[in-house]
Amino acid sequence: MPPPVPSYYRATATPYAPHAPLEGRQEARVVVVGGGFAGLNTALGLAERGLRDVVLLEREQIGHGASGRNGGFVFAGYSLGEQALFDQLGEMRAQALFRRTIEGVHRIRQRVAEYAIPCDAVDAGVIWANWFRDPGVLRTRQQLLAERYGVDWEWLPEARLRELVRSPRYHDGLFERDALHLHPLNYAIGLAAAAAGRGVRIHEHSGVRRLQRDGDRWRVQTASGEVLAEQVVLACGGYLAGLERRIDRAILPIATYVMVTEPLGDRLDECLATRAAIYDTRFAFDYYRPLPDTRLLWGGRISVLDRSPRAVQRLLRRDLLRVFPQLGEVRVDYAWSGLMSYARHQMPQIGGREDGLWWAQAFGGHGLSSTCAAGELLAAAIAEGDPAWREFNDYGLASTYRPLGFMAAQASYWRAELQDWLKTRLEG
Repeated sequence: MPPPVPSYYRATATPYAPHAPLEGRQEARVVVVGGGFAGLNTALGLAERGLRDVVLLEREQIGHGASGRNGGFVFAGYSLGEQALFDQLGEMRAQALFRRTIEGVHRIRQRVAEYAIPCDAVDAGVIWANWFRDPGVLRTRQQLLAERYGVDWEWLPEARLRELVRSPRYHDGLFERDALHLHPLNYAIGLAAAAAGRGVRIHEHSGVRRLQRDGDRWRVQTASGEVLAEQVVLACGGYLAGLERRIDRAILPIATYVMVTEPLGDRLDECLATRAAIYDTRFAFDYYRPLPDTRLLWGGRISVLDRSPRAVQRLLRRDLLRVFPQLGEVRVDYAWSGLMSYARHQMPQIGGREDGLWWAQAFGGHGLSSTCAAGELLAAAIAEGDPAWREFNDYGLASTYRPLGFMAAQASYWRAELQDWLKTRLEG
């Protein structure tokens, strides 16, 4: 059987010397399990605060999971919308949590510059394009962000939007200037290099097989080694480690799909006159962005099914041509899927216990800024005793009741997809 088609990100990844698997017995202050954004940001945050003896263990390669497979959008917010966050927490606490992700966006810019991470960062904002004729959803969100969160998104009238995004599919839009997009796998590789440069010991192909309490420390065992550590951070996202049942069962691994076209050359200009990334106002929205080599990266759909590259390409190509029919017989060079972690409450789960076990997961769909925020919170908690991580106490480890949770999630998605379809049909 031929090897699977790699993602565009993996095919264009920054070369680096692989991090050797863990061998023998080591000791550490902190072990971080998971080499995605949450784990890397935590490890780097600890090192930046002067904490030594940090070990990071990754079962596959750095950025193997959702961190190296996503759309590459860097913007503020959570899967739980701003209105629901406000309703649940009230003004001050909602603003504090939202501000964490704004700070995450700023810190990502800072780290890309400080560590000279070659991740094709495009600091040109994000456009939220209205799939529907009714501008109400745009006006409502624009007003909410301005009045409750102090965030201004620019109104894009239909004529202006269509100058930028050359599709008759959309109507008005909003432009979020304080946002960017980048090559997420190369960003992850850059974070790992930055952490290693500050003394973090990183080991790839070092899946943790057993985690147990040993006196006043944790014993973290892999196939060929073990680490005795004072504290452990589990940051495995949708790729469950099977180490702590209560933490694993609190998330649903949900798949999303991404593809990348052939280089389009001048044909890209027929579709886009902007370097911004774009997503639309449906629940089941498309998201896409231009790449430096004139390809178009296109993503969308969520599902409990982790489909094959061929199936992903078939589904997404159809979605692409609904928006840009002028691309006609465009060739798709890469297609892949990846597992995100979602909680029932649609918020990140960031927490810890008195015995030194910490966790950071459930960033589904908004992972770049929120994982950066989570890493900073946990690093400050472990290195400095900062209690700010408790801001997320309301969003705990509520069970997702797998496998029934998968059925409920898929049914919810289909219901929302049907509502999008009905609204589109009613508008004509």
